[in-house]
This record gives sequence, structure tokens and C-alpha cells, in this order.
Amino acid sequence: MKPQRVLTLVHRHLVPPTDIAGIDLATAPWKTEHDVIESLRTRGHEVLPLGVQDDLGVVRSAIETWKPTIVFNLLESFDDVTTFDMNVVSYLELMKVPYTGCNPRGLLIARDKALSKQLLAYHRIPFPEFMVFRRNKAIRIPPHMQFPVIVKSLTYEASVGISQASVVNDVEKLRKRVEFIHESVGSDAIAERYIDGRELYVGVLGNDRIRVFPVWEMTFEGMIEGDNWPIATERVKWNPKYQTKHGIQTNAAQHLPEGFERGFRAELVLEAGFETVTGEKTDQRIVFVKRRHERVRFKNQRARRDASNPVEHLDRRPQVVEDAEEEDEIERPQGGRIDILRRASLMLDFGLEHLVRQ
Repeated sequence: MKPQRVLTLVHRHLVPPTDIAGIDLATAPWKTEHDVIESLRTRGHEVLPLGVQDDLGVVRSAIETWKPTIVFNLLESFDDVTTFDMNVVSYLELMKVPYTGCNPRGLLIARDKALSKQLLAYHRIPFPEFMVFRRNKAIRIPPHMQFPVIVKSLTYEASVGISQASVVNDVEKLRKRVEFIHESVGSDAIAERYIDGRELYVGVLGNDRIRVFPVWEMTFEGMIEGDNWPIATERVKWNPKYQTKHGIQTNAAQHLPEGFERGFRAELVLEAGFETVTGEKTDQRIVFVKRRHERVRFKNQRARRDASNPVEHLDRRPQVVEDAEEEDEIERPQGGRIDILRRASLMLDFGLEHLVRQ
């Protein structure tokens, strides 16, 4: 593709310095921003990094004066409010400029864990039972609540507010953890049934042409001993010393269930007009989505039934962990993010054109 003029939106405090001599890039809070900018420049694109905090005027000014052909959006919040990220993207659409990443509707769905699960329920895709606890409302825990559950922020990502103490096995600890999310994180809380399993990450890019990255897995070799839960806490994601101590690594996933293929062209089932293709092996269920005009194949009658019948009733409630060991809360880096792919060039290899919203 021909060189592009790329306006890169980053958080104001994460604008990379022009001179990184003597800086440990591996631990720099702006590593992702640096990797994206330098990867774009290496591929011949002209890049203008722009720090954004609470003023959309700087975005408008840069678009009107510099006239980018595309905006590479790395913002995860606006004015330190995470749920405002969709508004920045909406503004880019109003400015009629192409941009990378998800559209406003997708960001809205992704930010609300409860809404995402309700959409999955409509498509009969299994998910952990859950219950939402709103701020400034009495915490009422139903008598049928089953444990263990894991308590998270309803809208924050990157394991914000998650520690070993997030997994609880009784009503009193559940109440305290919900209060912690309300007071310390400042968001509504969601309690989900704790499911012991693998920590897998799948990246999906594209619009009409969908590309799926190889599956990555976070492993917790040193955390399986003792009373630690193998979950991706804030320490797991942000503390290099903690990662080394517990042997936490992120690598290409191995020994995946049948149905996972490198480069498999699949899509999320959060759009109308698609049909599901379900593969089933033991107690693991993997759901892919293919275009309606492609040939759709069902491996069993249950898959066919699940694809044709919507959920009529949502009766999802949290269902259980032995006592989680208390963990000191950590101070999280402001506006930080976890760099799952670690190298921006991994996604840039697929070509910038696959990231542009047409």
C-alpha cells in the first residue's frame, strides 16, 4: 500500500519521547505507543503523535491542518473516564476520517460486561452466571447465590481492581469486595461464577476481510502452588517482579481443542445476519461465526438447534473458591495498558488497510 499520513492519538502522559537513549523500553509506560509509532514509520508512513486529555479541539485542529489519511486510535479513555472512549471514536466519525479499532457501538458493548453477556445469551453461547451490583444502591445478595465467584469492575478493563482477594467464597467477603470496587475503582461491580480454566487471548482485525491472530495464552506455572488462584490480577499484568517470581508468561497457545486453527477466519457473534458453527469436544464448546453466504456446517443436532433458537429467558445468577488469600492492593499506573501482543509490528504485518474503518 502507498504511504499514509497517520495521526496517532495517545494519552497525553503517554506521548513517547523523541530520544529514548538510556531508557529501559521494556518497562516504559509508553512502550505500546512507541512501538506503534516506530513500526508505522519503519513501514514508510508519515506519523504525527498527538497527546489527548480532555479537549477534542486539538483533535479537530490536527485533522483540519495536518489532513491525515487515517487516525490510529490508542486512547482508552477521555478525561480519565474509560467509558468516554466511545465518544472520541464517535467524534472521528463526525469528522468523517478513517480510523483504526472498534466503532462506537462495539466499544459500548465491550465496556459493559453485563450487556456483552446478555448478547451472548441471545445467541446461546455459554458464559459464567453473573450478578450486577450498582453503586449507591443497597447490596442485596440473593439466598440462592452459589460460590465461588470473582468480583470485577463492570466497565473497567486491564484487570483494574482484580487481586487474589477478588475470588470469594462467602457472602461477607462478596459484600466487602463489591464495596471495594464501588469505592476504590469507582464503578459498578459484577460478580461472576469462578471457572477454573486457561487464560486465552484472541485478536481479531478487519472489516469485510476478517483476520484472526494466533491464540496466545497466559500461563501461571508458579501460582498453582499454595492458595493462589491462577487469574490475571493487576500484579500479574503490571508488576514485572511478580511475573518473574511466579513464572507468569504469555506465549503462543499450545494443545488447543479441536476447532482452533491458526489464521481461521472467524467473527464475533455480536452482529446480526450471521449463523453459528459450533464445535464440541468434551465439556469445552467453541463457537465461530461465518458469513451467511458461506457454506455453514453443523457437527451435531445440538449445534443446529442452538443456532436457530434465541434465548427466551435470561435466568443467569452467580454460582464458587475456597478462601482467597488476601493480597495487598497495588497502585496502578495512570492510564496504563497491558500490551498483549507486545509488538505492534505483529498486527501491522497484516497491513494497515485491514485496520481502517471504511
